[in-house]
Amino acid sequence: MHEIATLKLDEGLRLALGQSLLPKSHTRIELYFCIPNEMGINPNTLGEESFYYNHIKSHLAYNASGIHLPLVRSRYVSKVRGDEQEYRQNLNLYCYQVRLAVDTDISEALSITEADEFYIRALALKQETERLLKRLRRYKPKEKKLLSFYHNADNFLSWYIEQGLLRLLDKAPKTTDFGLERSQLLQFCQDENEHRQNARYNSSSTLEDPNRLANKMLLLQRLIEHGVVLKRETKNLNTLLKRMVKGLVTAVIMAFVMVLVLNTRTSFTQVTVGLVALLGAIYGLREIFKEDITHFLWRRIIRGRAKWLNIFYNTTTRSRVGKQKVWLEYIRPKRIPKDVAAIFSKRRQQNKQAAQWLYMQFENQVMVNAFLPGYDALNQTTSISLAPMVRYLRKGEGKLYEYTGKKIRKHVVERRYQINLVLVSHSSAGDKQAQRYKITLNRSAVVALEPIGEVQHS
Repeated sequence: MHEIATLKLDEGLRLALGQSLLPKSHTRIELYFCIPNEMGINPNTLGEESFYYNHIKSHLAYNASGIHLPLVRSRYVSKVRGDEQEYRQNLNLYCYQVRLAVDTDISEALSITEADEFYIRALALKQETERLLKRLRRYKPKEKKLLSFYHNADNFLSWYIEQGLLRLLDKAPKTTDFGLERSQLLQFCQDENEHRQNARYNSSSTLEDPNRLANKMLLLQRLIEHGVVLKRETKNLNTLLKRMVKGLVTAVIMAFVMVLVLNTRTSFTQVTVGLVALLGAIYGLREIFKEDITHFLWRRIIRGRAKWLNIFYNTTTRSRVGKQKVWLEYIRPKRIPKDVAAIFSKRRQQNKQAAQWLYMQFENQVMVNAFLPGYDALNQTTSISLAPMVRYLRKGEGKLYEYTGKKIRKHVVERRYQINLVLVSHSSAGDKQAQRYKITLNRSAVVALEPIGEVQHS
């Protein structure tokens, strides 16, 4: 379903917040984190700006929902005429759709447990990828200025498809009855490997070092995403306001200090030690209270305001496609909406412990009436790393003893922590969904992300 936010577990300590956006849509996502005090997270240990700039990344790209290999729009790559930018964009659209489709079909194939059905699906995948690669190579450009784009695309897709099929075979159902099918798939992978060697796409030193090869392919992936994955520009919305508040506080305090200084000078007819000491005390108090007053007023003024604006551009046309406003702040329990507080109240009693409340909001707006041909949505992905939240967790493992009636058994157990989270999603049509999650984590990874209870609609 379009515009409904989803929350998934990403690698390591990362959460992936995803949403499909339609043309001219306007959506909002709210996250309420309940972080136990024993984790040591508060405004002093994890600042909001540091958390946002270092651990939250937003990504916006074109997406064709439900795309599979037979649905790849191969007409893109056939458009070899036109200028350099047009060819590059069409080629990148083709490569991007192939990559999405390969990921989709391999994921579906890996979910098959029956060996005969698995290999039928794997051979169909091999045939489709072979067809798409042949189409790409059939339209190899003759112009020298376009060859570098073609070489990058051919090199990456050949390698990416080979890696996908090898991963598929590595996790295939264990059986000895499909040796012929397996050998056909391996032969196709070998043929692609030889194709890249014959084309001299990669140097011998790169091929001998898996790290260099993998990093080169990541670079090629970024190159072929040009014009498809939108470029992000981040702006701080409150920089000017912060300067104005600081200047206003300084002006008011300086006026007050000047009044005190003038009154002091009238009380002393000449410069004395007492006058110097009193003036020093006045200026010292000014420095002390200026920072405190500025900080207090700034926290009051910034409360509830958006802090950052992400603008997403089409890298080819430089036109604005979408924008995202971001809120991030620590809040008090009384600022939590009643419906969200009601969801948190359903927790078990042992989970209702002293906690810090962290609030995030992402407001997404699509600014164009239509997308590139062949795409029906934009895929908004926000990656949230919980790495700074485990910084102060206790190390080490504990031991659990058990008496079985015959002997005492000892189990090694690790210390785990739980964060409660409520995700509230608002669609363009005014629909609202809320879901509570329980995040279980240790010092090295998120152990589990579990939805708790039913989705609340309103």
